[in-house]
Amino acid sequence: MAMGEEAEEHQQTPLLLTSDQIPSKSTILCNPFSIKRTGTAWTAVAHLITGVVGSGVLSLAWSMAQLGWIAGPLAMLFFAAVTLLSTFLLCDSYRSPDPEFGPSRNRSYREAVHIILGEKNALICGFLQQVGLCGIGIAYTVTAAISMREIQKSNCYHKQGHGAACEYGDTLYMLQFGAAQVLLSQLPDFNSIKFLSVVAAVMSFTYSFIGFALGFAEVIGNGYVKGSITGSSTHSVAGISQALGDIAFAYPCSLILIKIQDTLRSPPSENKTMKKASMIAMTCTTFFYLCCGGFGYAAFGEDTPGNLLAGFGLFSGRYYWLINIANACIVIHLVGSYQVFSQTFFANIEKSIAEKWPNIQFTHINPTYKLPWFPTFQINLPRLCLRTTYVISTTTIAVIFPYFNQVIGVMGGLTFWPLTIYFPVEMYFKQRKIEAWTPKWIMLRAYTMFCLLVTAFALIGSIEGLISAKL
Repeated sequence: MAMGEEAEEHQQTPLLLTSDQIPSKSTILCNPFSIKRTGTAWTAVAHLITGVVGSGVLSLAWSMAQLGWIAGPLAMLFFAAVTLLSTFLLCDSYRSPDPEFGPSRNRSYREAVHIILGEKNALICGFLQQVGLCGIGIAYTVTAAISMREIQKSNCYHKQGHGAACEYGDTLYMLQFGAAQVLLSQLPDFNSIKFLSVVAAVMSFTYSFIGFALGFAEVIGNGYVKGSITGSSTHSVAGISQALGDIAFAYPCSLILIKIQDTLRSPPSENKTMKKASMIAMTCTTFFYLCCGGFGYAAFGEDTPGNLLAGFGLFSGRYYWLINIANACIVIHLVGSYQVFSQTFFANIEKSIAEKWPNIQFTHINPTYKLPWFPTFQINLPRLCLRTTYVISTTTIAVIFPYFNQVIGVMGGLTFWPLTIYFPVEMYFKQRKIEAWTPKWIMLRAYTMFCLLVTAFALIGSIEGLISAKL
């Protein structure tokens, strides 16, 4: 038999059908809707871009200002390369034992760690993943409020001049954003937010392009490029570490990658489709990151603000209408992006509840309601209570800590190494049976330790910055 025919026969093994046809009891309980895997590489790209290109892009110009023209772009390329390597390793952990033809699906990051590395590692991974997902929800709430506030501030400056008292608080906008998320959080799963992800991905490209265009226009208007090779003359060790944390936060796709992969149809195998989608998404996002960060730093130099579009609103009043469009796109994007990460959080929690209490009647309460002029609909009471509590919690913490750069720096430093570096590498060792002290083992161990040092440096500085801002 020819090699191609043998591979084709292997791909058509009935084991793949068995896994699809017999979902686990916990999956059925935690999601009353049937599992339909209809995703393609392009829907995966949309989900990834929606999840990755978020509030982090707005802080990259400030990060460039702390690091300078050499270290800044190199840091972005470093974190992009590390994240892409991580996604490739994670893609192969979706099925086990074989990454392409394995009969068992690992439908979440924690489940993959549990099956491959054991229960203790799964507990640690699950805790860190939930902390990271909550942190992203908090950061997105803060960012959306800042963008809504900037629209109001921009209009005020345009009407009354830059000398006017146009300072506004963030709390009301955070509450409005949280109210919208309470409603959207009742959508059942990833498959139900496809349209939301596509719209959010388009919005992310729109405001990234506007930020790039405004930076380019500002550089042309100035007649020269601002900034220096070494970065800000007033930078500190804490500033540099916080800048690294901000860049790390801009690449959070390891938190949601396996959940996105679980939406893909096959053939071709899910790991091949996901690797293709990851390559496209990482290339696009890194290009926009470099453009926004580079031109933002070139436009403002030493005065580069923590939020790029806020800086344009202050210094370039003639662009107020374009800045308003960009900030509106940010809000729309973060509405969808919040759901991309939250749906992963909800799926993890609801699955844990269903596994721990499989016979509890509360999970089966789905009363039907009928409102005038609206079709009949059902409300799942556990989903309503759990998801509403989660949104209220992230909104409350965001109101207490409304510090943009510091919050995303802490979140990036806290979760990047364990979730993007450590667990993917350890699962790769176990799946591929890599023996100790072989060349590949030594290289990956050195890579892991180097990334640990960089991430620890970023985390310590970001925590110091958050404490200083609060006090």
